[in-house]
Amino acid sequence: MPGLTPSQLSFFQENGYLVIPNYLSPTEITSLTTETNTLLTNFDLTTHPLTQFTTGDDEAKNSKPHVGDDYFLNSGDQVRFFFEPDAFTPDPTASTSTSTSTSTSTSTSTSTSHRHRHRQQLSRPKELAVNKIGHALHELSPPFRAVSLSARNAEIARSLGFRDPRVLQSMVICKQPGIGGAVPPHQDSEFLYTDPPSAVGWWVALQDAGPGNATLGMYPGSHRRRAVRRRFVRRYNAEGEACGTEFVGNDGPGFPRGSAEEEEKQEEEEEEEGEMEAEADFLNIKAGSLVLIHGNVLHKSDKNTSPRSRFAYTFHVIEGADGWVYDKRNWLQPPADGRGFSKLYQS
Repeated sequence: MPGLTPSQLSFFQENGYLVIPNYLSPTEITSLTTETNTLLTNFDLTTHPLTQFTTGDDEAKNSKPHVGDDYFLNSGDQVRFFFEPDAFTPDPTASTSTSTSTSTSTSTSTSTSHRHRHRQQLSRPKELAVNKIGHALHELSPPFRAVSLSARNAEIARSLGFRDPRVLQSMVICKQPGIGGAVPPHQDSEFLYTDPPSAVGWWVALQDAGPGNATLGMYPGSHRRRAVRRRFVRRYNAEGEACGTEFVGNDGPGFPRGSAEEEEKQEEEEEEEGEMEAEADFLNIKAGSLVLIHGNVLHKSDKNTSPRSRFAYTFHVIEGADGWVYDKRNWLQPPADGRGFSKLYQS
């Protein structure tokens, strides 16, 4: 199976992302969309904790706390469903002061948040309310496994220099019509940090994604200028039990090993801050296309205000070879049997 061509690799190294059209065949697209719709239809709402997905990046504006209940934290080897916050009817009895937190807070009560969510009701059918499905589709769903742990992806990983690539955090991002939440500018290595950074995202459009339909917005070249400066990690209580998530500063390496930035130890603070003010390039991506996303590159997506959904399948690859350490503070932790952290090289 072919990997990346020299011109594709050069574009990725220069810009921090690469679009590969026709990565999936029409048959594969149909297989994955059919599987997605089946999963959305068949999951049991009566036993669901109604966990809503948000990283808390927008909570200063929208009063939405970090996601961090057990249902989320223990999803690395499961197929679970996370709702859009805007898919619920307002709860007039909920107290804002007890159900939200700031990004630096360490006192958000997961149980309180659950009680409030249980009082809420979905304002639409569950199939139109889910934010994402994750995080072990690449292990547990045969159609998604087939397009994830493939010989072609192994060759792409070889082209990118991976020695022992591990696939993790696979998910369908639904971007529901009218309510699909915005994702602020971020770097994937903030969420799946290795020392040194190594994450690369595989993002596959299952439906057309373009301007006006919450497509990806990329900041070309930002991976060469912006170090990983923060981390999305588990938060622990006094008894040492995981009780939520939060962003913390990164005190480890900020660039991948071997990059010019890592070798020169240059971090231009003014450039990094200015990056957030620059205009993003919004991609026009046809269904079946693959977008490779460097772990340091800034990218985002807007809220989906259109009447069309924007389904995409994404998984991430990190370096599992000696010399790279997957941080024990990361929100996603492997279970004892290692499931969910799948080897991409099978021999």
